Amino acid sequence: NLHPQYAGDIGIAPNPKLAQRIRESDLILAIGPRLGEMTTGGYTLLEAPKAKQKLVHIHASAEELNRVYHADLAINATMNAAARSLEVLTAPPSLPWEAWTAAAHADYLANLQPQALPGDIDMPAIVALVQKHLPADTVVTNGAGNFASWVHRYWRYRGLAHGDKTQLAPTSGAMGYGVPAGIATAITTGRMAFTICGDGDFLMNGQELATAAQYGAKTLIVLLNNGMYGTIRMHQEREYPQHVSGSQLRNPDFVALARAYGYAGARVTRTEEFEAELLAALARPEGTLIEVMLDPEVITTRGTLGAITQAALARQTKD
Repeated sequence: NLHPQYAGDIGIAPNPKLAQRIRESDLILAIGPRLGEMTTGGYTLLEAPKAKQKLVHIHASAEELNRVYHADLAINATMNAAARSLEVLTAPPSLPWEAWTAAAHADYLANLQPQALPGDIDMPAIVALVQKHLPADTVVTNGAGNFASWVHRYWRYRGLAHGDKTQLAPTSGAMGYGVPAGIATAITTGRMAFTICGDGDFLMNGQELATAAQYGAKTLIVLLNNGMYGTIRMHQEREYPQHVSGSQLRNPDFVALARAYGYAGARVTRTEEFEAELLAALARPEGTLIEVMLDPEVITTRGTLGAITQAALARQTKD
């Protein structure tokens, strides 16, 4: 993410300017991804079955090639093999798209500037504090949910130049993945594992803290508690505004629960409280769960639940 040619990631809620650049591009070189719903903005960034952009698709599985999009050039190869083949090519003396690339990188940097959101918790500031104090080879783990978008947007990965792979996350929207992934990382590598999770996400596999205690694994868990399944509630408000069904949570005391498993536990209600708890977590030998009480209105990195509801009601009135 620190490279001057980096323009951002495409997944859930990408930078709108990056999405528009993809729509307007003349060539897509897709190395490794499945061209499905998540990587194509719900099939809006590329037209199916034949994109208007020239498409080169490289994938390790032949079954993924030409499955949804008919590529102009389809190559069955792993990302590593493709990269080794491409690196022997001679670079052109000049790049006609150099200014375009610089502008795309500037868009990425601008996207790191947060929007004003309600409540006493500033999640971009918290992500920045975690990145500031944790080692460069820290492994970030997460499950599925809107909470993950905070690291997707604001965490700046340092690259693989020093050989350290630094992210573990599901590819199929699996809730509950982050906690056990972080524990497995700590056990098998001895490296620092930072897990970000939601309250509903943690409740899927939070009992794996017993495994961490059994094997002496230390992880840092930042649990965002907004009292609901946030992604489901967001879709409810968008499609059926003010009709809440099954998405509210009556949660346990997560701090006490963490302590029951042998972890340390802390709760923060204001951004200013977080850094002291983070430093204390890094200093102690056991793992720590820091519960962050997030305003339920803060449903995404860009907007509020109320705004989604009002937009949906306005559409209903118009219809």
